[in-house]
Amino acid sequence: MLRFQARKVIVVLLVLFFGCGLALPNLFSQQTRDAIKNGAPSWIPRILLPIHAVVLGLDLQGGSHVLLEIDRSDLIRSQVTQLRDDLRRILREERISFQGGIGTIARGVQVRVPEAADRAKLLPKLRELAQPVGTLGAFGPSSNSTLEVTEQPDGLVQLSVTEAGINERIRRAAGQAIEVIRRRIDPDGTVEPSIQLQGIDRILVQVPGLQDPQHLKTILGQTAKLQFRFVAEPGATDVDMLPSKDNGGQRIPVSRQVIVEGADLIDAQPAFDSRTSQPIVNFRFNIRGAQRFGQATTENLGRALAIVLDDEVISSPVVQSPITGGSGQISGNFTVESVNNLAILLRAGALPAKMTIVEERTVGPGLGADSIHAGKLATLIATALVILYMLATYGVFGLIASIALLVHVCLIFGLMSVLGATMTLPGIAGIVLTIGTAVDSNVLIYERMREEEHQGRPLVSALEAGFQRAFATIIDSNVTMLIAAVALFSLGSGPVRGFAVVFILGILTTVITAVTLTRMLIALWYRLARPKHLPF
Repeated sequence: MLRFQARKVIVVLLVLFFGCGLALPNLFSQQTRDAIKNGAPSWIPRILLPIHAVVLGLDLQGGSHVLLEIDRSDLIRSQVTQLRDDLRRILREERISFQGGIGTIARGVQVRVPEAADRAKLLPKLRELAQPVGTLGAFGPSSNSTLEVTEQPDGLVQLSVTEAGINERIRRAAGQAIEVIRRRIDPDGTVEPSIQLQGIDRILVQVPGLQDPQHLKTILGQTAKLQFRFVAEPGATDVDMLPSKDNGGQRIPVSRQVIVEGADLIDAQPAFDSRTSQPIVNFRFNIRGAQRFGQATTENLGRALAIVLDDEVISSPVVQSPITGGSGQISGNFTVESVNNLAILLRAGALPAKMTIVEERTVGPGLGADSIHAGKLATLIATALVILYMLATYGVFGLIASIALLVHVCLIFGLMSVLGATMTLPGIAGIVLTIGTAVDSNVLIYERMREEEHQGRPLVSALEAGFQRAFATIIDSNVTMLIAAVALFSLGSGPVRGFAVVFILGILTTVITAVTLTRMLIALWYRLARPKHLPF
């Protein structure tokens, strides 16, 4: 055990050096880390620069906490509207005669088709709109399909959304909403927000360091569904009466035909009008949007173009000339802040459904500072007491265990830094706990050495047996703790997961520090001191 291959020693030292180096940024401020990153020569790989620090959670540095819920009724209304459009399209394409108009029921639409031959063409087309959901279960086919098509004896055909279809739509909308929310809150990738799905229709958003919840509510509260339509001409029938900002909120008739939607936008940036110096938003379309926008403005010179955001006309300029370049600007009674928010919303895209804020909290920075101070104090006291106990009990071997313990804590911070893990108050508790459990392995090894020496073995043999015979016990105990920690991480959320992450990293680094590093230091001690007996 006193002989180590040079290659193995070099590998262990490199791992320890690199791991502890990753923890160094936590000792510096953000300005210092940025200076190191920007001032380093270009030939140095950025991965080797100590520029990442542990991200503090909401409970440590304060911030805003918002719980969003998908508006179920609004989502159902949008689905019903889509069904009405699909039904109208099928009736037109198949040239099916029907009586009356297309009516609306609780969760769908209906139409009366008197001819049996027409119904025979219509029903298969409607059933093609349905998509399977999950697997076939005890509730029948309707619970496993997004749509349900029924035919009444009097020729009435109904197309409705099933409960399974609504839930499936909510799940998809929640997944899409998480990505849109992340792009809105963190467009530059520097905020490190926590965005988690709770249930199937709620999204928890936590933004550390943000002390203005109103700004967060403004960014998240809008669906940001952008549409370009024309203001309806007098006598038009297929119109929507929408409020207009240019007219002080007065409703104006807007054509229901959408020229271009926000999905065709590829960029939106805040700017100032060169003529009036007023805040504006410059936007740019993709190829499809540019073609449709250019054709519409060419054919409708002199008409007012309604720019509709969430069913409100935010601007209605008159088309003076064809806009064929695929870009334009949105102007109106905007402030600099509102223009910046609008540009962020348009770049991030529209939410797939309306979101309602059901809970909001603001955590002040004072609470975070107190928590950090208390956590630091607890960690220092725990470390000092453990080190004093190990020194008093095992002497030089206690010093070796203490050195391994300090390296163990550094490795935890280094791994959290490189993984981008968030440090929470429960995470600090996890570090304090791992400080106590990390020396358990050393205690097992040392006590085994003592037993072997008491049985009359030579010192070298006792040292070797201590590591070999305690290793299986160390692995067993760490594996059982790892299973519990993984279960906490998989099934828990929020603070529970923060605790589990730190505990898992602590368990993984224990094997390196408490076994490998300790063994190398004891071998070095034996070569230098040449003792005859254990120092405890």
